[in-house]
Amino acid sequence: MTAANAPGWGRRARPEAGSIVLLVGGQAEALAPRLELSGHRPMALEPEESGACPQPQAVIVAPDQEGEIARLRQRFSGVPLLLGVASDSVEGRIRCLASGADDYWLTSVGASDLLTRLRLHLGLSRGPGPVAEPITERLQWADLVVTPASQLVQRGMRTVALTTREFDLLLLLLRERGRVVSRERILKEVWLGETAAASNVIEVYVRYIRQKLEEGGERRLIHTVRGQGYCLGERLPEREAGLLP
Repeated sequence: MTAANAPGWGRRARPEAGSIVLLVGGQAEALAPRLELSGHRPMALEPEESGACPQPQAVIVAPDQEGEIARLRQRFSGVPLLLGVASDSVEGRIRCLASGADDYWLTSVGASDLLTRLRLHLGLSRGPGPVAEPITERLQWADLVVTPASQLVQRGMRTVALTTREFDLLLLLLRERGRVVSRERILKEVWLGETAAASNVIEVYVRYIRQKLEEGGERRLIHTVRGQGYCLGERLPEREAGLLP
């Protein structure tokens, strides 16, 4: 196991700093500079390496290395394994779990999604050393309850299954509950400014979320404010009420 081979990375690394994150496969290794800048110690797994090596706190697996997960699981028992997938979908989540990985990271958005998931898994780690306190933040509006750490969404007594992108959009609206969130901000924070995003992509995802939140006959919580954006609340702010389509 060696420091990931990225320009300038090895010169900045400090042996005592950060959590060791094992990178398996070229697409995972390419994220080494960003991981290092975020305070982690990215290490690359050498081909067929079997000797002694530092115990990682997480293992990041490139999509083309999915077949290595069983071996990695046996070698690094109890360490979270995150598999790269291209699709932000239920199918992608199923593929991840079927492979034996603990979670997935979206290759289409680079390191941003991965860093978020690493913070979650390392924060909940139960490995050697002091036990970290779990993240217990819960957000609630009316009968909607969201637990960001576990991506759990509940409407009343039922659990709502959302894709990662749907969850991120709902979480943004919930954090800004009662206020209008612009399309520009949503594209920046949920789609990370992707220029390839279709012009109606936000409307499509809002429709998906509404269908899932309202399939039990519940009242609408996500409102469209014409020409401005979206607002989560039991009703629109009074000054925006006349702008509802």
